[in-house]
Amino acid sequence: MIDSTPQLRRVPWAAVLLFVVVAFALAWLVALPLWLGDGLAEPLTVVLLPLMMCTPAVAAVIVTFAMGVPGRGGRARFLGLWPLRPAKRVVWLIVVGWLVPPLLVGASLLVAAAFGFVQFDPTFPAFAAELEKAVPAGTPLPPVGILVFAQIAAIPVGALINSFFAFGEELGWRGWLLPALRPLGTWPALILSGVIWGAWHSPIILLGYNFGRTDILGVVLMIGGCVAWGVLFGWLRLRSGSVWPAVIAHGSLNAAAGLVLIFAASQPDMALAGPLGLAGWIVLLLVAVVLALTGQFRTQPELAAPAPRLSPPQP
Repeated sequence: MIDSTPQLRRVPWAAVLLFVVVAFALAWLVALPLWLGDGLAEPLTVVLLPLMMCTPAVAAVIVTFAMGVPGRGGRARFLGLWPLRPAKRVVWLIVVGWLVPPLLVGASLLVAAAFGFVQFDPTFPAFAAELEKAVPAGTPLPPVGILVFAQIAAIPVGALINSFFAFGEELGWRGWLLPALRPLGTWPALILSGVIWGAWHSPIILLGYNFGRTDILGVVLMIGGCVAWGVLFGWLRLRSGSVWPAVIAHGSLNAAAGLVLIFAASQPDMALAGPLGLAGWIVLLLVAVVLALTGQFRTQPELAAPAPRLSPPQP
């Protein structure tokens, strides 16, 4: 008997190109009603954004079956879906992915404040103003401090809910693309996959999503943020051999990303103060340095079954 698909020795560039083309084309197709309508103010936005998050997964499935990368024997393992072993390591890294991103977002708030990118106000005036806009005039609201506490306390649950949508992205970026690029070397694969991930957001970034910019600078900022966070998500993927820690971490980041909007005294410049902006880059750079210096990228389980090995002849 022969074991399953071996680890990739070379980057399957044709498959990577097809993956990128499909993921990008589907993202633009899903976002097209926003471009033809009222942009991010379009009522369909709440449906189209989660749908757009599924397009990398669709691209991964198409490439897997159309290009045979990976081969039939090791698809679940290559994509990081199964098996979940060693279970202890996978579970602990899932916990890290669940709890650490909000802490890093919090650290980015401190960095933003230290550099003067944002001013904090303990009365949360900007958050209170947004709440008043979101409800009918005259609607009684609890004290804003209680609402802020409730928002923060809900982040762990929100992380799990957001993970359902993040799976669509992570199956593509860290499930298929990162292992496909890994023959380039760990750091080139992490950086290139992060660049592709960031550029994929262009259909909504160019409408003002995340940074409020509708030019190429917004896309560049998103690429920088995705490269920075992609190192952490990629480490979770490569260190565990599983896509699930990255899925949970992505959901956790999405749940906590708006913290700066709660604490800021006025609308902050997300290019500077946001977790995907300069403050976040600084924090994630420090995380990357710590991971590298502690050798966290040296031990990486195979993302596919071991090389083919013949069973001993039977008597």
